[in-house]
Amino acid sequence: MNPPTVTRRQGLGIGALLFGLILLGLVVDGGRSLLADVAGVVSASYLAAAFRFTVPIAFAAMGGIFAEKSGVINIGLEGLLIIGAFAAVASAWGLAATPIGANIWLAFGLAVLASTFVALLFAVVCIEFKADQIIAGLAVWLIALGFAPFASIIIWDRTNSPSVGTFPVWEIPVLAELPSLGPLFSATPPVVLLVLAVPFSWYLLNRTPFGMWIEASGEDPKALDTAGVDVRRVRYAGVLLSGVYCGIGGAGLALNTGQFVGSGDTMVDGRGWIGLTAYLIGNYNPVGAFLASFLFAALDALQLQLQQVAGFDVSATLVGIIPYVAVLVVLTFVGRTRMPSAAGKHYDSDE
Repeated sequence: MNPPTVTRRQGLGIGALLFGLILLGLVVDGGRSLLADVAGVVSASYLAAAFRFTVPIAFAAMGGIFAEKSGVINIGLEGLLIIGAFAAVASAWGLAATPIGANIWLAFGLAVLASTFVALLFAVVCIEFKADQIIAGLAVWLIALGFAPFASIIIWDRTNSPSVGTFPVWEIPVLAELPSLGPLFSATPPVVLLVLAVPFSWYLLNRTPFGMWIEASGEDPKALDTAGVDVRRVRYAGVLLSGVYCGIGGAGLALNTGQFVGSGDTMVDGRGWIGLTAYLIGNYNPVGAFLASFLFAALDALQLQLQQVAGFDVSATLVGIIPYVAVLVVLTFVGRTRMPSAAGKHYDSDE
């Protein structure tokens, strides 16, 4: 089947579906009012919230890109986010009792180091000991899912931490005071880091020798080895970058709210898995991964807003599954994504 034709049909199908839903809303009794209420949700404040929700998803997605393009499949992104979130709050809480004080940036840095350290352990197990990468990634997630709530109980006698400091809001002078668009020009540091990280990651992967090594390590490690580049070091770098990015995403999530929630699936609540989906939809491109992450984050923010729309008498639980249903729908339309040829395969320079 011709790929361009399929893509065109998919686009027409999505367009027809959206048009049909809008037309149905206009015809059904009360539909116009409901559409107006839903459209009213899309404001500068809503978009600003969507950007905040994008932080953990997009950073996990970009971290997964670096790891997998280097040849190591890291499905432990969810676990790395949990470690980053817990370490950020625990560090801020612990620093408050020292002469240093509750330094939010130091806590942020310690969280990134913690996530990177766990990624290093994952890399050693997969690269040096040649463990199955899928099983090792699941182990990272399960260990983090059990460790963070357990450590919370040890430290605070409960799974949810007490409140700690939060990031300040940075505002662009004059623009932040605009009546309707002001919230778009007021953001916390993790959001600003995300806006900078997307073009930086794209440039690093596509315009630098390091990006070429990452690409070759995942596509043809033998050729990279023949060129005199250590494949193991490149793969270590890719996995460690996934730890750095997930540390930023997890710490950003926790320090935006000032609390770690360890109950259930923890406050990360599947964002690492959605990040994995986002980079597959984005076809291993940081820009595409960001756009997919923003889509899911915007739907997450939308379901919270829809629960407050007058006349929208739908179960909050039903509305809450909107982002996850969207993941399945988007994957259905996007179809299969081509993985790097050597992803998940061990490599020895003696081969």
